[in-house]
Amino acid sequence: MGLELDSPVRSKLVLFLELLEKWNRAYNLTAVREPEQMVARHLLDSLTVLPFLHGLRVLDIGTGAGLPGIPLALARPDLEFTLLDSNAKKTRFATQAMHDLGLKNVAVVQERVEKFHPETKFDTLIARAFASIPDMLAASRHLCTTQGRFLVMKGVFPQEELAAVTDGYQAEVRALRIPGLDAARHLVILAPTN
Repeated sequence: MGLELDSPVRSKLVLFLELLEKWNRAYNLTAVREPEQMVARHLLDSLTVLPFLHGLRVLDIGTGAGLPGIPLALARPDLEFTLLDSNAKKTRFATQAMHDLGLKNVAVVQERVEKFHPETKFDTLIARAFASIPDMLAASRHLCTTQGRFLVMKGVFPQEELAAVTDGYQAEVRALRIPGLDAARHLVILAPTN
């Protein structure tokens, strides 16, 4: 992956994992319980999309425990991140983590994506384990700028989901390699064409 992060960012990523492990015991935020597995399955998996971020405003749709939004916000303090989820316990965790990590470039919103109507649209919309690609596009299209991009993180190549995407998007799929993770990972990049 060739990812270079400075020491303060690496320290905050470790702190984020410690917070996630602690809160996960009480609130069941993620099925991944072992800190060693969290490094590959959560941190490195999240950070693989860094080169594909577009523009200044990023929306993490269905952020859950702040993934991938919090690791990305730590790595890119120059961008604005909004973490969106309808689950109150998950947004409470993301809000607490944001405060504990001193993140000034993050806003946490508890709302369903189709009901979310901010004043300003987003340049990059990211979804990780949220919904099928067609469902995600239908629910969130109103949040994307005309020059924006959707980044959809998937496991196996999502052939059927891509086939169900109707006109209006140019799609590109990149295979991702996550160090320490022996599983298929793909990033679907969708650009609206109208």
